[in-house]
Amino acid sequence: MLKKVFGSAVFGVEATTITVEVNVDSGIGYHLVGLPDNAIKESNFRIAAALQNNGYKIPGKKIIINMSPADLRKEGSAYDLTLAIGVLVASKQIKAKYLDDYLIMGELSLDGNLQPIKGALPIAVKAREEGFKGFILPKQNAKEAAIVDGLDVYGVDNIKQVIDYFDKEEPLEQTIINTREEFYKNLDFPEFDFSDVKGQESIKRCMEIAAAGGHNIILIGPPGAGKTMLAKRLPSILPPMTLHEALETTKIHSVVGRVKAHTGLMSQRPFRSPHHTISNVALVGGGSYPQPGEISLSHNGVLFLDELPEFKREVLEVMRQPLEDREVTISRAKFTVTYPSSFMLVASMNPSPGGYFNDPNAPVTSSPAEMQRYLSKVSGPLLDRIDIHIEVTPVPFDKLSDDRKGESSVAIRKRVTEARVVQTLRFANSETVHYNAQMTTKHIRKHCKLDKASLNLLKHAMEQLNLSARAYDRILKVSRTIADLEASESITGTHISEAIQYRSMDREGWLN
Repeated sequence: MLKKVFGSAVFGVEATTITVEVNVDSGIGYHLVGLPDNAIKESNFRIAAALQNNGYKIPGKKIIINMSPADLRKEGSAYDLTLAIGVLVASKQIKAKYLDDYLIMGELSLDGNLQPIKGALPIAVKAREEGFKGFILPKQNAKEAAIVDGLDVYGVDNIKQVIDYFDKEEPLEQTIINTREEFYKNLDFPEFDFSDVKGQESIKRCMEIAAAGGHNIILIGPPGAGKTMLAKRLPSILPPMTLHEALETTKIHSVVGRVKAHTGLMSQRPFRSPHHTISNVALVGGGSYPQPGEISLSHNGVLFLDELPEFKREVLEVMRQPLEDREVTISRAKFTVTYPSSFMLVASMNPSPGGYFNDPNAPVTSSPAEMQRYLSKVSGPLLDRIDIHIEVTPVPFDKLSDDRKGESSVAIRKRVTEARVVQTLRFANSETVHYNAQMTTKHIRKHCKLDKASLNLLKHAMEQLNLSARAYDRILKVSRTIADLEASESITGTHISEAIQYRSMDREGWLN
């Protein structure tokens, strides 16, 4: 008897429906075809044990299973439940009148319990698109899949529940969540808050500007100055994610199985901080079966690279294209996948190998030549994509011991959000530009016009401070953001003056 069961495969952040055709006929043998990987080939042992422990069995007949489309590579253990139900129905051990209405996925334990799968959200989206009535999957993934409206989602603990649902029509508990309620519930409760930061008022101002305009930023300073602490708090002042951004971000994390079981939808912006030993594939994504890298996992959030010069140069260089295009395309001989990667880059570094400025009282000192050699590990083209460079100095004792709390992240976020609203309206007619950091030369000429006094100030600064040519556009972008924070339509000399301060690494001999 031939029977069809439906599962799904995930490529990139999109799913493709897989039709599992099970044919049970006279003879002996178990044949699984359709480009399955080793995890799927081993599934017959898990299925046999799971069925045996629940009062069923794989029949001693000739079983041929085809996973269609047959030329598409399938991977992972999430097809166990799909195959098991197919075998039971095709061998007439159970009835399944409405099997074609459901998409079924899940990894089986030997006792029949179900283990979580990856990619539940994109699979659920595809199931709804293709008109399936319901989606049966492990209970741990049920909240994640239930985000999708118009699809009945059933989270199950054991294969016996699925068998009884189809064979005896015993009801399954449907997982229902209010997507908007779930999204807004945890929106305003950041884990880290800027009120915990002592001193560093100028750096907090700089971080506010970076958040308001979506500017990439690099923090340069000695150990213990607070670079990492400040970077971790940046997501708390970014504008709250929209529902569309939350769904997009959750989908990427779903593909790699990083969505927590108790929360279906990610409402906080991601913060990723990879170790400096990371490979270029782990950073941008890829592999034999491509997976999203760290820059895609930080989509709509922050990617923090601590001790930037310690990263391998080739690892940093592969970020140049994603920083410009805000997406990563990974090409293989038979297919191409694209992952979104619109993130804010926050980097930190010491000014020298020893970690301290050229200070005779410092525990470890370095010569200017050693400092410049250390700084040169970060290439000019990468620095060219970082709008704000700021020096971070240690906090004095009197500020560290001060009991007064600083300004909260909620208050700063309010100003940042208001500035982003201005930018959203400004770039309403553009599909690729949404905030100031994304402006092209054309947009800069249109939205960053200077009066004569401001232009002379910028010219004088570039000549006196030996600022590089690449600093010109960056200063204009940052000054536009500063003006937006003050609700100013025009850029003034004050805005230009402040923006010039944030180009430390463009100054020749700034450490000498």
